[in-house]
Amino acid sequence: MNKNNISKLKLFFMGLENRFSENNSIFNHITVNYVSGLKNFKGIAQLTEDSTLQYNFKGITKTLTINELFEHIVDEAESYESLSLTYSERGEVILITADNKNVTMKNVDVDKVENTDTPASTKKDFSSHSNTSTLLNRDYYIKTGKADSLLKEIGIMSKDGKIKNDKIRKYNQIDHYVELLEGILDELPKNKTINILDCGCGKSYLSFVLNYYLTEVKRRKCHFIGLDYSEGVIESSKIMASNLGYRNMEFHAIDIKNYVPDKKIHVVISLHACDTATDMALALGIRVESDVIIAVPCCHRELLNQYSYEPFKTILKHGVFKTRLADILTDGMRSLMLEAKGYEVSVVEYISPLETPKNLMIRAIKRKEENSKAMDEYMSLMANLNVYPALYSFLNEW
Repeated sequence: MNKNNISKLKLFFMGLENRFSENNSIFNHITVNYVSGLKNFKGIAQLTEDSTLQYNFKGITKTLTINELFEHIVDEAESYESLSLTYSERGEVILITADNKNVTMKNVDVDKVENTDTPASTKKDFSSHSNTSTLLNRDYYIKTGKADSLLKEIGIMSKDGKIKNDKIRKYNQIDHYVELLEGILDELPKNKTINILDCGCGKSYLSFVLNYYLTEVKRRKCHFIGLDYSEGVIESSKIMASNLGYRNMEFHAIDIKNYVPDKKIHVVISLHACDTATDMALALGIRVESDVIIAVPCCHRELLNQYSYEPFKTILKHGVFKTRLADILTDGMRSLMLEAKGYEVSVVEYISPLETPKNLMIRAIKRKEENSKAMDEYMSLMANLNVYPALYSFLNEW
């Protein structure tokens, strides 16, 4: 390859070096294919745990920095007629082609590259997705085909690429979760890493789904932190993250009350954290001044045995009425406290009440400083209902 185009190639590689330094948490691999006459010589570089690269070429494996790798490729290029290099990230592939006439760089479709590079015996069967693309006649945010690795890892999809019959409801739930957050996530700061804290994460399915969507669909830099007191589910989450190659995630077996973040938290999420665990998550979100707080509460036991209201005495003698009103009061006071702390709050149905009565999603976006009027109303409710909510208690403790 002539020296002029070798120089152009170096300029493209400089851009990729900067990209790697900023985004190596979503880096997959680099492949390079040299051509000389009818012969092809292929090299592949994969990331190690210490952010160096294992580069295999002509049967020899070397450990190189990204700069050393590109220097090696440039040196080799001088001996060949042309080369093509793919720089692969989660959700995006950059293709550089170079010969004696020209040097070009462009983005290419991920599926086409993977389908081309994958041996025939392991290629994806894209025809198998036809029965899942319109399960509810909707345009899915987490699409089969592109998200197959994720859907298989979290148990939604079978090994042969079909949504499991008993997981269709779950698939629709997680996709609707993303839909409900779409507009909110777009409001988050651009050009910086979005840190998302999952409180009571369990097996972290929603964090994995949001990670995929933000990284590979929205092309946003993000980092996820999962908290749960169970060491077992934390270990499971770590294994799943490793299997998927999601290096922009960390998990901690810790009580939510004891967690102190070491970075700015932009989003706090909590899905079906039992009883006052939801209050711990909300309190943590308020304490760290998270830009967004999202909670789908679960059981509501705390206020049931606390509250009383004389005008409703004859109604609340029926246990089912008292239980249902306790649910409303719990989430209503949670929403009011968020408003008192300067959040704009909306409460929507997350899924159909036919599936579960615990189907409300509380969405809060930080808009201003504390709202004294809302706090006065909150304190008045505490007095009139004779309650002392856990959220109020946790905020005072912190």
